[in-house]
Amino acid sequence: MSNKVNLFANLKTDFASGLVVFLVALPLCLGIAMASGAPLFSGIIAGVVGGIVVGVLSQSHISVSGPAAGLTAIVLKAITDFGAFDIFLMAVLIAGIIQLLLGFLKAGSISNYFPTNVIEGMLGGIGIIIILKQIPHAFGYDSDYEGDLAFVENDGNNSFTALFDVFNHVQLGAIVVSLISLVILIMWLKVPFLKNLKLIPGALVAVIIGVLLNEFFIQSGSSLAISKSHLVSLPVPESFDDLKRILILPNFSAITNPQVWIVGATIAIVASIETLLCIEATDRMDVQKRYTNTNVELKAQGVGNIISSLLGGLPMTSVVVRSSANNNAGAKSKLSTIIHGVLLVICVLTIPAILNKIPLATLATILILVGYKLAKPATFRHFWNQGKYQFIPFIATLAGVVLTDLLKGVCIGIVISVIFVLRGNLKRAYIFKKEEYEDGDIIHIDLAQEVSFLNKAAIKLTLNQIPENSRVIINAQDTVYIAHDVLDLIKEFKETRALDQNIKVDLTGFKEAYDLENSPEVNNHVTFEHYFDATKNKVIKREKIIEDAN
Repeated sequence: MSNKVNLFANLKTDFASGLVVFLVALPLCLGIAMASGAPLFSGIIAGVVGGIVVGVLSQSHISVSGPAAGLTAIVLKAITDFGAFDIFLMAVLIAGIIQLLLGFLKAGSISNYFPTNVIEGMLGGIGIIIILKQIPHAFGYDSDYEGDLAFVENDGNNSFTALFDVFNHVQLGAIVVSLISLVILIMWLKVPFLKNLKLIPGALVAVIIGVLLNEFFIQSGSSLAISKSHLVSLPVPESFDDLKRILILPNFSAITNPQVWIVGATIAIVASIETLLCIEATDRMDVQKRYTNTNVELKAQGVGNIISSLLGGLPMTSVVVRSSANNNAGAKSKLSTIIHGVLLVICVLTIPAILNKIPLATLATILILVGYKLAKPATFRHFWNQGKYQFIPFIATLAGVVLTDLLKGVCIGIVISVIFVLRGNLKRAYIFKKEEYEDGDIIHIDLAQEVSFLNKAAIKLTLNQIPENSRVIINAQDTVYIAHDVLDLIKEFKETRALDQNIKVDLTGFKEAYDLENSPEVNNHVTFEHYFDATKNKVIKREKIIEDAN
């Protein structure tokens, strides 16, 4: 049970953080809407609802919700197939209802099973993607949509080949703004005096300087002036009627369309998984190490998507990029998230013309620094030093996220982690020891506490390697569970191969009965005699084995 805290206890730092997140979220909301083939304002609506509604309902302290790049492919295909945005909104409404139900069914607990190295690999991959995608914008080259994080871009290039195209589309003014922004951001991190100015975030200063610098270029007629195409582009409603036309209602008649339900369920599952991954990641980033109730988060996301769909907004998730920017800006509570949503509303309705003066080069520089913090070299060294079982899933997840997408990359990392866990369990199923003996070998096989069917292959291989005319002692003294398959294997070895090759098999520590789930035997008990009475040789008692061994 979480302690109640005063939401306004850290108003100064949370307002500054909310301002930074607002500046980062604004172009992302527009870019993701553009990449999704949706009306631009639908991305802003999702950002507002994610900030205010989800911010209020969520128990997460630093995560920020909004339209997610991971959903762009699903959204684009759905809008194209349906041929109408209002039909797609009905699918988003269904997705929100499903998420709400998942929260009540406590499906959020799945996040507890994401390995740490996979989460860190996901964060590192997102960091690299951010850097790769923002470098062209820092040079003044806007070939890719601002919100699109896919490796393969719309023009057939990929994130790496696009870097080479930058040299053919360099805008000197954008480079100057990017370098000055970078210097400001680094100074705010390194210079003690500036670092202590919590109320004034470096990102805000960089944005203001970027706007003023470009205005100076424009007014002076300099060739360094950044063109309008490289500035934030926000739709400007000129009247209340224009604003009302921006808000689109779902087409409720589409509820009978089975395809709408399929798309809704798909969005609900993908959005929920991405949200749980982000919550797990942001909880790890939180310097105060606070933990979020993931079931409450799913409910909050469900309500958010329901409201977003009713206002004409895109589906949303908790988003790592904005959450990381929020954390790096010094956010203390979820008030920062709420403030960013309020600022989106105020600024979009009141000063869109001023916001449209912000150079994308400045925002790209801010995001590049965010990406570096997510994929910093120290993280790579940390998992490298922990050994291959930690490093390989980490690097595989990172590569998968960069080269495919977030969900596929995480799935790759989890599969590799599971394989390593199973391999480790197989090796720990028994301890294999061999001692020289004057008439042959005494081979000791000490079974572990639990021996499942997964251990059968390794035990079978070991038994097959036992030489002729030797003696093997299989010790189950500490074992409380042995699978049917393994008992059958030991029985067959003792009854056939051991007799044929003159191998003396001593079984010790086996219990009279084992509790085996789903066993066809009476009372789910399998007696020791059931497996070994077929042999004429009686099982040698442990005391006799020890006496003979000595």
